[in-house]
Amino acid sequence: MSPEATARYYRDAGYDFVAITDHFRAEYGFPLTDTRSLRTPTFTTLLGAELHAPRTEAGPSWHILAVGLPLNFTPPAADEDGPQLARRARSAGAFVGMAHPSASLLTNDDAVRLDAAHSVEVYNALAEREHRGDSWHLTDVLLNRGRRLTAYAADDAHLQPQDPPACAAWVQVRAQALDPELLLDALKAGHFYSSTGPTLHDVELTAEAITVRCSPARKVFLSGSAPGAQVVEGTDVTECSLAWAMFRDGFCRVTVEDASGGRAWTNPIHLPPPTTA
Repeated sequence: MSPEATARYYRDAGYDFVAITDHFRAEYGFPLTDTRSLRTPTFTTLLGAELHAPRTEAGPSWHILAVGLPLNFTPPAADEDGPQLARRARSAGAFVGMAHPSASLLTNDDAVRLDAAHSVEVYNALAEREHRGDSWHLTDVLLNRGRRLTAYAADDAHLQPQDPPACAAWVQVRAQALDPELLLDALKAGHFYSSTGPTLHDVELTAEAITVRCSPARKVFLSGSAPGAQVVEGTDVTECSLAWAMFRDGFCRVTVEDASGGRAWTNPIHLPPPTTA
């Protein structure tokens, strides 16, 4: 679909903003799609692209999400690899993400090299058709090794007849206004959560627990830097508290699952170390 039709598709579905991130490759003329004319007072766009350069351990090229690129961002040089390209995108002001790590068979060594990333694409709706939509395992490993990363979900919709339905994964961003620069700042700061259905109304960290308020759920659980989880299950759970002590001095994250299997995820929550008398 054209950029105009794509933006209209998401606007009509109730989205507040969209990033159209075409493949920034030579065979397509290194497109950085200018969607500024599609902005309205109630719907806006972020400029970006999916960047590529040689190569990962298992694949011929990197897949790097870069949202907030300037329109004059130059194509990769012949000797520029993926991590170098990502650093240049971040220096140019972009929010940088590791795109669909599971689908790309990204290894831990690959991910360590991609040191400019703000975030990991923990769920990719298009990749789910091959059962490689979820990339939380790699994210948890990186977090346990000291990387401070956030976690985002993406539609990655190509809107082709053979693809799964669009509007299947998104980020819910906390910003002061529907302004592209404010949205970009919020993404970089981690002021968002990701979802394929449920709504997180509030997540509150207290001295002993995390209290979650959400749309009706069948399961709410806390997982993180240690094996295992704290779990609350029921019918139409809308508020619960989960103790976080087992993840002390590490990180945890909240997952909410609704009756249809949709999930929502917080960004990692970094916890204080144990106190001594």
